[in-house]
Amino acid sequence: MNDDVFNLANHVYVVTGGLGQLGHQFATALAARGAKVAVLDLTNDNSAIQKRYGMDWNRDSFEFINCDVTSRKSLEAALSLIEKRWGTPYGLINNAALDSPPDSPPGENGPFESYPEESWDRVMSVNVKGTVLACQVFGGAMAAAGHGTIVNISSIYGMVSPDQSLYQYRRDRGETFYKPVAYSASKSAIFNLTRYLAVYWGAKGIRVNTVTFAGVSNNQDPSFLKNYIPKVPLGRMADPTDYNGAIIFLMSDASSYMTGSNLVIDGGFTAT
Repeated sequence: MNDDVFNLANHVYVVTGGLGQLGHQFATALAARGAKVAVLDLTNDNSAIQKRYGMDWNRDSFEFINCDVTSRKSLEAALSLIEKRWGTPYGLINNAALDSPPDSPPGENGPFESYPEESWDRVMSVNVKGTVLACQVFGGAMAAAGHGTIVNISSIYGMVSPDQSLYQYRRDRGETFYKPVAYSASKSAIFNLTRYLAVYWGAKGIRVNTVTFAGVSNNQDPSFLKNYIPKVPLGRMADPTDYNGAIIFLMSDASSYMTGSNLVIDGGFTAT
């Protein structure tokens, strides 16, 4: 079978939040197919890189850059470094994001009525502003070059409301816990940003798509899994590698006629 349409060799890609659980997966999947990958995160410390990527990552394939996606100046500095080493990027994966993890302070996961304003600002700054700025800087460079592909990472909780009953087990323990609003609102915003940019840049050869993911297995509380798994027709949470195929597809010429779309990969969660 000829899979040249999936060829990524020598293309340059940018992955924001590239030291995270999924960012690492995307970056290594691209590099495995011959791509050059700029990994952006809030640190480029060797110990952090080795913890996520191991000791034997291919130095010809990766560039690790300390970058704050909420700062246009920081993003522009990253672009300058990438262009000096490899040239203009061909693809951008907007993966950097904040959520309120289960072990956050009580206010973070308390009732909507008292959700902290500063928490809202922090999440929206990274998840929405950070995505917009990265699109401006890297997407702008790709538009000037006349080709490129952008993937914005969203979530099932941008499509549907979090089911608060999934967390009832915590309230039964005497905790005050609700999945907070900011993450859902931020991931919902991604959908129309994608559509806007797909139309805006279509004539310049830039494709912009969203991928919507469900929960990823990461040592979750068994009580949470007992509630969550029955809502997934495939009967499990995602493995971190389950999303790599979609990323390769959208970063390659295999998706050359796809833009402004939302590719949902959620084990069927939103189909029920």
